[in-house]
Amino acid sequence: MEPAPRRAALPSRHLLAIQGLTAAEITPLLDLADGYVEQNRRPEKKSALLRGRTVINLFFENSTRTRTSFELAGKRLGADVINMSASASSVKKGETLIDTAMTLNAMQPDALVVRHPESGAVKLLADKVRCAVINGGDGTHEHPTQALLDALTIRRRKGRIEGLQVAICGDILHSRVARSNIHLLNAMGARVRVIGPPTLMPTDIDRLGVDVHHDMRRGLRDCDIVMMLRLQTERMQGQFVPSIREYFHFFGLDYAKLAVARPDALIMHPGPMNRGVEIDSELADDIDRSVILDQVELGVAVRMAVLDVLARHEVAP
Repeated sequence: MEPAPRRAALPSRHLLAIQGLTAAEITPLLDLADGYVEQNRRPEKKSALLRGRTVINLFFENSTRTRTSFELAGKRLGADVINMSASASSVKKGETLIDTAMTLNAMQPDALVVRHPESGAVKLLADKVRCAVINGGDGTHEHPTQALLDALTIRRRKGRIEGLQVAICGDILHSRVARSNIHLLNAMGARVRVIGPPTLMPTDIDRLGVDVHHDMRRGLRDCDIVMMLRLQTERMQGQFVPSIREYFHFFGLDYAKLAVARPDALIMHPGPMNRGVEIDSELADDIDRSVILDQVELGVAVRMAVLDVLARHEVAP
């Protein structure tokens, strides 16, 4: 008789980072999200699991995919979802993050999804509120639900994560997506390479347990997954690349560079894509190689799983 599948639970009432989570904690969350993929493909997508609970999306940075994905996730679980933009809130008038936390606390929400341009700001807010807090991306620190949806995408297409060779390419220095994915992939037993120009590589990157490459063709050799990153010019203070044209020539993904990866290698991108900068447009739309739209779809299911667990306070013993 097989043991019953483990109920998804997290070691904390918050999800602020992937760092520190184990494979035993990540896997049941992916399993739960798998079930929500099927729910989302049915004509009737809504359930009443979180009826009576309130989820607030508080975004201090612009976002389309993440905010919309969390909004859909909450509504499909039956929660009341409120979207707050910092540009239209009291924060714009000078209210501090702590004041905002106190105000939201008084509203008695069950979960708070926060995106903030400063690393560590989401944890600061989490320390001040009584509800669950989910990090929707903070500065260059982490973006945990993006790593989870990437993992689910890989697992559904490849059947496993352990043992796969994954290359994360581009602007590693400014990427919270890269950091969360490195932590998750290492925890799940994948082998991780990072590829990019030295100017876009953190000085301590080797401490994260990755192989570092500055040449795309060497770095992509025999890879199973090629994960491209957006060139985050809005976070750059100074000149990090000579020109966009030169960046694409050396580090943009095209069929010629992809040829050294495994024949069935999958291409990923967290979006939004800069076509012709990080990735060739034709390759991005190649339905045999690109799983970029899969990532968008599975993002809703993953965020449903996270809200399911945290809005109902499922904390591991």
